[in-house]
Parts: sequence; structure tokens; C-alpha cells
Amino acid sequence: MNIDWAALGSVFGVSLVATVALVGLFTLGIVGLSKSAAPAEGATATAGNGSAAVARAGAYVCFALCLGAVSYGIYMIVA
Repeated sequence: MNIDWAALGSVFGVSLVATVALVGLFTLGIVGLSKSAAPAEGATATAGNGSAAVARAGAYVCFALCLGAVSYGIYMIVA
């Protein structure tokens, strides 16, 4: 039995990069949602209203990209 070490290393490398990218995107989404959360006690509600909307939109984009990557992976497995 011969093992193609170059192919195995290539699959490992691509899997590692894809996993880190997907976890990073999901983390950015969670951070974006936490930035758009209600202000802390004693803080003014008007401070940063525009940036909260941008953070929430960015978080939704990150989650959509994660969903797209997972859907593409499932498509590749099934096809």
C-alpha cells in the first residue's frame, strides 16, 4: 500500500485553512452582534447608533458567508 503524502498534505492544508477561515468568520459575526447589543447601564442609547447598524449588517454578512461555505461543502459531499 502506497500513501501519496503530497496529496494527504494538500488535503490537510486546505482543510486547516478552510476551518480557520470559517471559525474566524463566525467569530466576527458574533463580535458584530455583541457590538450591536443594548448599551450598558448608564450609557446613552444614542451613542453609536449608526455603527451598531453597520456591525449588525456585517454580522449578518459573516453568517451568510458561513452558511454558504457549509452549504457548498455539503453539496460537494453529496454530488
